[in-house]
Amino acid sequence: MRSGAKAAIVGGVFLVATGGVAYGGYTLLSGESNDTGPGLNTRSAPKKTGPPSASEVDKTTKAFLAAWSKGDARTAADLTNNATQAQPALEAYREVARVSEVSLTPDAPVGAKVPFTVKAKVTYAEARSKPWSYASQLTVVRGLTTGAPLVDWAPAVIHPKLKADDTLTMGEASAPPIKAVDRNGAELTKEKYPSLGPILDALGEKYGTKAGGKPGIELAVESADINQPVRSLLTLTKGKPGKLLTTLDAGTQAAAEKAVQRYKNSSVVAVKPSTGEIRAVANHRDDEFNAAMLGKQAPGSTMKIVTAAMLLEKGLVGADRPIECPANVMYQGRTFHNLDNFDIKNGTFTQSFARSCNTAFIKQIDDTKDDAALSKEAQEVFGIGLDWQTGVTSADGSVPMASGGEAAAQYIGQGTVQMNVLNMASVTATAKTGTFRQPVIVPRSLDGREIAQAPRSLPGGVSEQLRTMMRVTASSGTGAQAMASVGGDKGAKTGSAEVDGQGTSNSWFTGFSDDVAAAAVVESGGHGGDAAGPLVAQVLRAG
Repeated sequence: MRSGAKAAIVGGVFLVATGGVAYGGYTLLSGESNDTGPGLNTRSAPKKTGPPSASEVDKTTKAFLAAWSKGDARTAADLTNNATQAQPALEAYREVARVSEVSLTPDAPVGAKVPFTVKAKVTYAEARSKPWSYASQLTVVRGLTTGAPLVDWAPAVIHPKLKADDTLTMGEASAPPIKAVDRNGAELTKEKYPSLGPILDALGEKYGTKAGGKPGIELAVESADINQPVRSLLTLTKGKPGKLLTTLDAGTQAAAEKAVQRYKNSSVVAVKPSTGEIRAVANHRDDEFNAAMLGKQAPGSTMKIVTAAMLLEKGLVGADRPIECPANVMYQGRTFHNLDNFDIKNGTFTQSFARSCNTAFIKQIDDTKDDAALSKEAQEVFGIGLDWQTGVTSADGSVPMASGGEAAAQYIGQGTVQMNVLNMASVTATAKTGTFRQPVIVPRSLDGREIAQAPRSLPGGVSEQLRTMMRVTASSGTGAQAMASVGGDKGAKTGSAEVDGQGTSNSWFTGFSDDVAAAAVVESGGHGGDAAGPLVAQVLRAG
């Protein structure tokens, strides 16, 4: 917990207490809390309609910024459409966040939107102060009740990184800074490895004290979501960083960062199958969401690794045994088909796996005689849903029990199956060794946390058959083109996941090369081998 002052929301009203200032809550009045513009008497003037004029935008903006810069929170708030929220937020900007000498300069408006520049000074304990500058923007709207021009209030007006219910804090950081290093001692920074930004923040929050550092003084944003790391806005006094060893590999991380730049909304993770150590995590997104570790999506046919393991364990299939692969199949009222309606005549299970034949898998459902068979396999062998303690917050994946057509969809990685690329890299790592080893990004010895243990390993014969099928997929199946440049003992599985309302399926790919396993997803990327495949191959080559 930080020292300093905090404005809390109690029953929708801001109360200033120790700790920081919160922006959010709700208005106590219906409609606008104030509906008058600068210089307008709404009782005598007729109500205006339509977008605010250029003159109204200019006058309202200048009046609002002038009042804010003078510290007149009441007047500034009355120029917004939600004074109930705006006034305490503007007051706390000075009194709690300790921002003074505020200079606000509007730039050229774009319609009703007006960008502006903030220049100010932030002071802590009187002896420590620092200049602070940033850009923000506001929008002038017409009040719903009277039609007066008003600033459309939102926390982001004060600072673009503020969201509803965020807390602006000033004081000693909640944790000391860290100098994170990879497994070989190379320093890992946000500047060099942008994808690691939220991960390094989370590691600092959790392990800064354990790493032996000393906290600094900073102005920061705390989220209402305790799983989100604190976001620093301005450092007044730097703390002393503690050294934190991670399992990451700088070379593999660099390759992962470069790989995801090929496609927006893509993620990739690499792990070491023999230990579970995470070697790389990278995302390419417009937001800062760590989708690689926190995402929840249908993984498409990469899930067939788990389904195949379950069918092999039950003796329903064998790598070299024949299996039907028709162009389509109906199961309990739902029709499933293969890509371009291909079929395989007189083929083996390995061929159906390597070409990703959906119907070959779905035709086995009734023979399992257990609606929970896939869910059990995912948890008991592959560790899905066992409360992973990686060192930062991550999502474990989910394969709920299902029946009927929903179960059929799960067998091919659709329906209610939810995974991220960390989960699928781990699935591939388990397939490679036959034993689940929970992924970690910092050593367990750092804090003695409990690491998830799967109840059992794959039988030796099943594990070898699964690896063989993945090797064939990488050499002559749907993953061959993507994996052509990858050396060593290699295997793969492709996947395309259909998403409601999305014109193009998500591209999934997972593979291994010697003691490295990796998985990637590209949203709306199409076939697994086309988009996600090259990302995985690039990371495997570096590993």
